[in-house]
Amino acid sequence: MTAYAIYRLPHEDHATLIGQSEGEPEAFLSCTELNGRRGFVVAPFEVTAQQPIQLIRPDKVERVTVDSLLENNYSLGENDLQQEYPLASQSHYAIDFANFHSQLVSGTFRKIVLARCADEVSPDAIPPLQLFHRACMLYPRMFIALVSTTKSGCWLTATPEILLEGNTEAWRTIALAGTMKLEGDQLNSEGESLRWSTKNIQEQRIVTTYITECLEQFTGDFHEEGPRTVRAANLVHLRSDFTFSLPDNQHLGDLLHTLHPTPAVCGLPKRATFEFIIHNEHTPRRYYSGFMGMLDPEEETHLYVSLRCMNIEGNRYHLYAGGGLLKDSQKEQEWQETEAKLETMRNILGIGT
Repeated sequence: MTAYAIYRLPHEDHATLIGQSEGEPEAFLSCTELNGRRGFVVAPFEVTAQQPIQLIRPDKVERVTVDSLLENNYSLGENDLQQEYPLASQSHYAIDFANFHSQLVSGTFRKIVLARCADEVSPDAIPPLQLFHRACMLYPRMFIALVSTTKSGCWLTATPEILLEGNTEAWRTIALAGTMKLEGDQLNSEGESLRWSTKNIQEQRIVTTYITECLEQFTGDFHEEGPRTVRAANLVHLRSDFTFSLPDNQHLGDLLHTLHPTPAVCGLPKRATFEFIIHNEHTPRRYYSGFMGMLDPEEETHLYVSLRCMNIEGNRYHLYAGGGLLKDSQKEQEWQETEAKLETMRNILGIGT
């Protein structure tokens, strides 16, 4: 296969393999080009000619149990793409934080997300399918996906954030923001007894308001529930759920163009914070904080924001994480939040913090 994706939906015991048998995935420079299309989408944070939205053609679609992936010695083939990007050390993060935070203090932005990349190296390369299997075992609540294309390289994500999901009858998206780490006895719970700070509540409200305004452009038939506390690995977030109907399922690309990137990975105002991130963040995000998943307007669509992910290059792993900044954000607290989020991928690699 020239490109493949294998994904497992939350709380399921099977995975779906999507394979393109020949040629390269179709490449697009706008989400609107996804209107009426079917396939597995791999979209970056910033779309460029070198880093496009890709649509893996479903020449092969196979449903398999997660355990059988290792038992049957599946061989999917890997690409050799390698790219060098600067890593964000704590000193680099401090510079970025000061730069980003100054825009909040001055009132230029209401919220902005600061991300970073950390590298981990293992003595021997761990087969990507083995990493996918570990992720499925560790994180039953999350959407797990392993994707490989020539232009993107090989990526693994374990994400809790739905961008767009549904079928011809009903659709849903979520507003997910705010982060706290579970520790000690809290790890035996879902975090329902935790008290949220004003900063986290405000951050989640910003995302909720944004999604409401997006949906109003496409439908008058939507319903919001929440926020509520939800667990993802050893973290908890605030989540609001939106369910809605659409008059036309053939224009999902237009809706994706409006939704992505949400303030949960970008900021507000959207265009200004997006441009600021592109020109000022120390490490390019590439396919981190984009989105991926199966797009099928006639059957079922499952698209998730690419959070808690890593780019796999042999025995070298580029891990990505970010956090939303508001005016009252503190540098050390935000750094520790990214460390907590990086644990999701480090646990898959078997690396302690």
